Amino acid sequence: MADQVILRNVTKRFATKTLGDIVAVDNFNLAVHEGECFSFLGPSGCGKSTTLRMIAGFEDLTEGEIELCGRLVSSSSKNLYVPPEERGLGMVFQAFAVWPHMNVFENVAFPLRIQKVSNAEVTERVNKALKHTSLTGLETTYPSDLSGGQQQRIALARAIVTNPKVMLLDEPLSNLDPKLRETMRFEIKELQREFGFTIIFVTHDQSEAMAISDRMMVCDMGKIMQIDTPENLYNKPVNRFVHNFLGESTFINVDVQDGKVYPKGDHTQAIKLDIPKDAAPQMVVATRPNEIELLAATEEGFKTRIEKRIFLTDRTEYLVPVGEQMVKIQTPHRVRFAQGDSCAVRFVDPMWYPMDDEEAEKERAKRQLF
Repeated sequence: MADQVILRNVTKRFATKTLGDIVAVDNFNLAVHEGECFSFLGPSGCGKSTTLRMIAGFEDLTEGEIELCGRLVSSSSKNLYVPPEERGLGMVFQAFAVWPHMNVFENVAFPLRIQKVSNAEVTERVNKALKHTSLTGLETTYPSDLSGGQQQRIALARAIVTNPKVMLLDEPLSNLDPKLRETMRFEIKELQREFGFTIIFVTHDQSEAMAISDRMMVCDMGKIMQIDTPENLYNKPVNRFVHNFLGESTFINVDVQDGKVYPKGDHTQAIKLDIPKDAAPQMVVATRPNEIELLAATEEGFKTRIEKRIFLTDRTEYLVPVGEQMVKIQTPHRVRFAQGDSCAVRFVDPMWYPMDDEEAEKERAKRQLF
């Protein structure tokens, strides 16, 4: 399988008046395979949109090089920069960017007109794009008379009409309501199957990324944290940040002492866990709320009580004290405890991470301002 988008040692620096120099993208190395949907995921200020803009050609890189479909398009060492219109990419952004003075047909035809494609071919290709985006019959309609979902379909149709090999999608669904967003996810994947293009999808929405992606890159503070399949990222996060960013997480601060694990604030009762060889005296144990076993008080486990019970549509949530922390546990409805009941909890194969890095939290906050 060929690599269609390659980033080698790509770095982007910005100079700001108030925050000084910011390394928005710090030495990114990645390869996106032909025909895959690859998502950039992370919080505001992590570098995902800046990376997409460098691939598109809207930002030039500070260091490194970018290759598209076997062609070098950006290189700091060779002083090479190919402008966006010559990169052959399809693009859809958060703002639908449809032209209000053009009807649906002309909005979609616009990039072909720029390329001076013949009228007959314009008609054929626009009609095909409209058919595959469920816009047939609306050719003479103006965007102001259409819903947000239909306007987003215009943007998609305009992107696919040029037959791009690579499609860049930057938060394309964030302005739509939740139900329509879900529908559009499936439609984008269907378009990919029909036209065979590669997708780079930028989002801060973890569920959206996991639903649509073959692989994902999670980044934080301008650095790549992990690249893998959605399943591996969820089940085998390399650090606390990735664990916390993907899905719900339960973190318990623990003290490791004399070969035992105690929850912070309570050394009267140990938590039965296998301790990693490289464990420090203070660590964080991480798991998912639905992976913690909630058991009767007579069973083996950490003895505690039900502080709060919350009934939800698809599960029941319990809050139980473990040391000085309140731990959230999610169970099926058939597991029934009442508030105040004694119980036991068991942590099954959790992940272990170092304690919080306060400097990292300050840096994240600064980047979000930027």
